Amino acid sequence: MSDERDIPYAPQSPDTGTDHVIVPVKIEEALGAAAMALICLISFGNVLTRYFTNISFAFTEEFSVVLLAFMTFVGASAAFASNEHIRITFFLQRMPRPLRWLCEAITVVVTTILFAMIVYYGAQVTYDEWFWGETSAGMGNPVWLYTIWLPILSIAIILRVLGRAYARLIRRPGSM
Repeated sequence: MSDERDIPYAPQSPDTGTDHVIVPVKIEEALGAAAMALICLISFGNVLTRYFTNISFAFTEEFSVVLLAFMTFVGASAAFASNEHIRITFFLQRMPRPLRWLCEAITVVVTTILFAMIVYYGAQVTYDEWFWGETSAGMGNPVWLYTIWLPILSIAIILRVLGRAYARLIRRPGSM
């Protein structure tokens, strides 16, 4: 019986194995779930407060936006670790192995450059907000406490991308 990967145009299911992962993906999943739960609790609490008292909590939008961005970056990190990131599999699955390898390598390079730029500019923005003592409009909290997660989580994504690249492109290049 032949492997479907040997058939030139056979559809293939993506490799979602996480056997290469040193740090468990469950960490990102738990952090994302916690952020989503906090968003739900904060929003629900605000709805109840507005309904019963006609007063709105000032911090709900501020915290919800930060938690949503946090959840997005944590989810992206988990997606890259488990090879579930967005890609056009219809075309990729129909390519010969060497071309798939090249597309995967290009994806790694472009993704790493993108998130490295986010680390660089996010760190600059965070430093400027800290240096100038910028505070948020709703709660008066230091804004750098919100933006510091941008470069930190981008570093986590870069590490996940490079770990997945090592597993797929270097250690097991024939698994594509």
